[in-house]
Amino acid sequence: MDPHRALHLLAEDADDLAVISAALQDAVAHIGDIHWERRERRLTIALNRFRWEAAAGSGERVRAAVQLGGVLAVRARNLRPDAPDAVVQLLAVTFQPGEAPGGVVTFAFADGADLAAEVECVDAALADLSQPWSAAHKPEHER
Repeated sequence: MDPHRALHLLAEDADDLAVISAALQDAVAHIGDIHWERRERRLTIALNRFRWEAAAGSGERVRAAVQLGGVLAVRARNLRPDAPDAVVQLLAVTFQPGEAPGGVVTFAFADGADLAAEVECVDAALADLSQPWSAAHKPEHER
């Protein structure tokens, strides 16, 4: 398998979204790279994803984007839209079912920040957009 193979994932249910969440763990983004297009009902987040699937030594990062379709509303907590250059670290993406097939997709960030998108259904895509580069540090977690 090519170690630089670009990742392209689609999610149509909570289990699929868990795979995208695993791929996005420890991704970093600027708040200004979070875009909600209300009229198109689309939420897009551009970020630098740690390539866990190719982690060797210090590892690699790649520019990627995750996009949700069918977004009805977006709520943010502890994210400052007036600080577009502020960096956030993504911890997990989860789905809380509501009236089927809809619910809420939540992007949980470090330091208690989150972004909740009310969706008609799970309709998510993740795509790598660049060639990988060497990461300065491999993310570490307490055991």
